Amino acid sequence: MTFFTKRTLASLSVLALLALPAGAETVGPSGEAATPTAQITLDDAQAATLKDKGLKAALLWHDQSDFVNAVTAGADDEFKRLGIEVVATTSASFDSAKQLSDIETTLALKPDIILSLPLDPVASAAAFKKASAQGVKLVFLSNLPKDYKQPADYAAIVTDDLFQMGAQAADTLAKAMGGKGKVGWIYHDAQYYVTNQRDNAFKTTIETKYPDMQIVAKAGITDPARAEEIANAMLLQNPDLGGIYVTWAGPAEGVLAALRASGNKTTKIVTLDLSEPIALDMVKGGNVAGIVADEAYELGRAMADVGARAVLGVDNPPFIVAPALTVTKENLAEGWQKSLHKDAPQSVLDALK
Repeated sequence: MTFFTKRTLASLSVLALLALPAGAETVGPSGEAATPTAQITLDDAQAATLKDKGLKAALLWHDQSDFVNAVTAGADDEFKRLGIEVVATTSASFDSAKQLSDIETTLALKPDIILSLPLDPVASAAAFKKASAQGVKLVFLSNLPKDYKQPADYAAIVTDDLFQMGAQAADTLAKAMGGKGKVGWIYHDAQYYVTNQRDNAFKTTIETKYPDMQIVAKAGITDPARAEEIANAMLLQNPDLGGIYVTWAGPAEGVLAALRASGNKTTKIVTLDLSEPIALDMVKGGNVAGIVADEAYELGRAMADVGARAVLGVDNPPFIVAPALTVTKENLAEGWQKSLHKDAPQSVLDALK
């Protein structure tokens, strides 16, 4: 999931930080086992049944971004296949009050299904409860209103395979470092479900899978603007770092700036979520070894199917995850399209030629 700085808000930290032992997998807010999105489907007969119902759906998003656009595209395409009309698509611009207003306004359109990422688990709970009481099937992206129970209050949560994102980042860095050497770990220093699982998965994978690699430097970050400063301090104390993991692409740009400023061409970076500056460095053979992303289009497709299955009375598993995707120079164009359902930036495509 493309990360955004306002996820550091406490209102998005309702889900507890979960310990990730060796061999762990992504788990839900109450420890639910993850079900792959590939298992959430509707066949042609179910689609035909839905087309006769005149159903309506609404997409009430938290913000506007390439990630959200890709999720929307996946949902729109699947709803079209199922004959379900999308009557509203909104962006709250990270404003909880705006999201509550969006919910109230949209309920007047009488949707049967709502897809959304609740911005404030406490404040959103009452507004989404009103929708649920009216029979609307709620499908949530990554976050959950406080005290909601599945399936009574919502159909399912759909998110990334968070553990695999962190694990694949570890594998990518290990390959770039030849499976040995010293590693820096820059993690998200806030209690937030998405980043906590991803960050800890990287650490767990390095510690359990790569005995000749050691995490010798650790630093938490909340403000991406401090990434260059943090990286400089880490490198001053550990000038022989072979690689650095950075919690998401925004602060990774600061770490890259620190390496460039010091003339360091050997320390490798891995990070999560797609970014033009990070991808451009990777394509040009710089410090970036790889990027791990989610399949945002697939998230939207699965969310649409969860809502439609709920309308049909088909049971949904409570916690569903989309695949992680490792993007390198070799598969960048294909990986960008698969993740975000759009071409990579022209600067990156030009550099690939």
